[in-house]
Amino acid sequence: MSYPPPSRARSGPRRRTLLASAAGAAVLLAGCTSGTGPDGGTSSPSARARKRAAADSTALLARYDAALAAHPGLDERIAPLRAAVAAHVAAFDGKAVPSASASASPSATGDEDDAKHGGKAASAGPSVSPDPVPATEKDARAWLAAAERTLADRRTRALLDVPGELARLMASVAAAGAAHAFVLTEGDK
Repeated sequence: MSYPPPSRARSGPRRRTLLASAAGAAVLLAGCTSGTGPDGGTSSPSARARKRAAADSTALLARYDAALAAHPGLDERIAPLRAAVAAHVAAFDGKAVPSASASASPSATGDEDDAKHGGKAASAGPSVSPDPVPATEKDARAWLAAAERTLADRRTRALLDVPGELARLMASVAAAGAAHAFVLTEGDK
């Protein structure tokens, strides 16, 4: 027994399918362009992790600045480490690192000491660290090394919670922090 052909063959998608697709596309576009959640913060876990990493590096940079202000004799030993931390801030913030010529010129910032340490814009954080700088240079280096180790450990634990490219960046910065801790305490034993 054969069945009769359908009375009217449909060509193309149904109206309900088109309306659902249009509504879905609108929601998708709104979600992609807003970038913020209901609390006003960034909606992606990756963006939150990147923001926290930038804040952590900014706080560490403030420690370096405080140590350099309290112990100018440490300049030769820790200025390169401070510059690396400033680059970490820039990498997590997504902002360009100031060029060497711009930060090396006293006239670029108006203050020779400021230019020597990467300029005020490079720190982007508070000028005073949360706890006081130790009284001796050796203790100040140990204080910085402890902060570097703590931050490297925190970033290493966070690697499981972030996607590929950010995980690679965090792993690299954590390794640099561990190396900084070693350099800061080298020769103290």
